[in-house]
Amino acid sequence: MDAEDVLAGRFEQERGRLRAVAYRMLGSLAEAEDAVQETWLKLSRTDAAEIRNLSGWLTTVVGRVCLDLLRTRTSRREQPIDDVFTDTFVPDPVLRPLSRIDPEQEVLQADSVGLALLVVLETLDPAERLAFVLHDMFAVPFDDIAPVVERSSAATRQLASRARRRVKGATPSADPDPGRQREAVEAFMAAARAGDFDALLAVLDPDVVLRADSGARISGPAASKVVHGARAVAEQALFFREFAPLSRVALVNGEPGLVNVVDGKAVGVMGLTVSGGRITGMYILADPERLARLDVSGLA
Repeated sequence: MDAEDVLAGRFEQERGRLRAVAYRMLGSLAEAEDAVQETWLKLSRTDAAEIRNLSGWLTTVVGRVCLDLLRTRTSRREQPIDDVFTDTFVPDPVLRPLSRIDPEQEVLQADSVGLALLVVLETLDPAERLAFVLHDMFAVPFDDIAPVVERSSAATRQLASRARRRVKGATPSADPDPGRQREAVEAFMAAARAGDFDALLAVLDPDVVLRADSGARISGPAASKVVHGARAVAEQALFFREFAPLSRVALVNGEPGLVNVVDGKAVGVMGLTVSGGRITGMYILADPERLARLDVSGLA
């Protein structure tokens, strides 16, 4: 086995972790894969003998790649319509059957990164997001992050601290018991199928927030939107009652959620945050282009 094969093998051992970093940075599975591939290309053009800590080097490199992507993404959002996009954006979901987690994707689930947290991360400044993700989620020292964001270690620490406060203040709490989560999800699904408005109100927190991302700038019921309050959210659930029979319970980013499948393809995904036995957050992905890339073959 030559040196290139050895290096490729070492990179493959790190791939899962790098993909997890990139997914948390970008909220996009496709972009995360692209970032990991770009990291491999950078490694293949580098003298690996000069790298003392390959895992740390790869982590900071994939972070830098993601930071560049985030900054490019931010520069494109200059028109007022992009405020709508930011408010309604739902990250790509990681889907798994309730009974099993794919070993190759375990690292994506390891921290139970729910859609609620990823939505909050989307609101952070790119440098804040990088500092928070690398340090708080992957224990990368501030001294290693600082050169990536072109700040001092002390300033980088402040970036992570600001991000931490925003995440803590904006991320809804969730029941730690998967059984209670699933009970609430199944109660919501049963009420939606029956068209039972009172039952929907009973399972929804009074301050529930629904975020729907259709991926299209269109008017009407299918448009991207944010809806606040149990009564308004229940009305939305009744409107989509016709899709309820297509729903099946699955793990959506490590928590019970709903996936609508037609002819073996996802036509909708709903991530849910449950607290105190009631649903406090709903995150719907209805973007046909992004849904088409999801693998739902194992959810049958």
